[in-house]
Amino acid sequence: MPSLPNLGLRGRARSNGRPMPPIRVPLSAYVVDCAVYVDGRRLPGRFSHSEAVRTVRDRGEGFVWIGLHEPDSVQIKGVADTFGLHELAVEDAVHAHQRPKLERYDDTLFMVLKTVSYVGAEDPTIASELVETGEIMVFVGKDFVVTVRHGKHSGLARVRRHLEADPEQLKLGPAAVLHAIADQVVDTYLEVTQQVEEDVDRAEADVFAKRSHLSMEQLYTLKREVLAFRRAVQPLAQPLRRLAEGYTPMVPANVRSYFRNVEDHLTAVAERVTGFNELVDTLIDAAVAKINLRANTDMRKISSWVAIISVPTMIAGIYGMNFPNMPEIHMKYGYPVVLIVILIACVTLYRIFRRNRWL
Repeated sequence: MPSLPNLGLRGRARSNGRPMPPIRVPLSAYVVDCAVYVDGRRLPGRFSHSEAVRTVRDRGEGFVWIGLHEPDSVQIKGVADTFGLHELAVEDAVHAHQRPKLERYDDTLFMVLKTVSYVGAEDPTIASELVETGEIMVFVGKDFVVTVRHGKHSGLARVRRHLEADPEQLKLGPAAVLHAIADQVVDTYLEVTQQVEEDVDRAEADVFAKRSHLSMEQLYTLKREVLAFRRAVQPLAQPLRRLAEGYTPMVPANVRSYFRNVEDHLTAVAERVTGFNELVDTLIDAAVAKINLRANTDMRKISSWVAIISVPTMIAGIYGMNFPNMPEIHMKYGYPVVLIVILIACVTLYRIFRRNRWL
């Protein structure tokens, strides 16, 4: 039977009103892949994390890369004990919802990267969510890489295939894996940036259209997603800069230049996202001004028609008081004269309001 650190608990069943023992889920259910790389080549066969570490350390060369997807605290404990991961970093990896950061615990690096995915809709202006975020936590040691993913869109299978097809890059060790992960994350930022830009452009066109169907709620949705995107992008700049500047000897000098390239791409993304944020703020201000202008226009129209209608109402009210000695009551042409006066007054007011563009 597997040892307890390699097992997780998943729910509690009930039988005849009595709680049943918790269901234990093996660690393998959370392991996406576990491989041993020596001299840039993947060793054949399947390894558990403990077997992989033992293989590497017995040989005195190579490194282990194990990928986990949303493990719980019990599941990751066995991996943490095997690789000597710091408990604070492990806690962050399990609970997620961390800002991008880089921390060093003795001889282990811990890096958090925010992943983004564009979800959108056929009409992005009515979508409830445009950008979905996830997280990748990376533990890097002398002879291992442990990746913990949160989110469905943050898969690293493409990164692994790309590295395995380039043994020269894999020879650089765990730091090369960290670079490849950061590079894919930032490349995804570039793709999402282009898609968000299309949504912002569409929103801009709708805001300034004569007859716009774009609501403030849709603009605030776009604003919220741009802010979520910015929170993923901007905090990552400092960790990449530290890696490029030699923050730790675990990143060799020949790998630092790669991180500089990733940092340059991130800077370009950050500038564009900042531009999106400022433009959306401008669009919100313009939309509010447009709503106020429309409200003022409507009030002018209402006030104009009220003024026009008040003329016959006032005259009819005066002559409807039924006092016996009112002048003009017994005039032969009094009725048509009053109607003509009412008509002239209403037409005059209408033309004045029309000339002043109130109607």
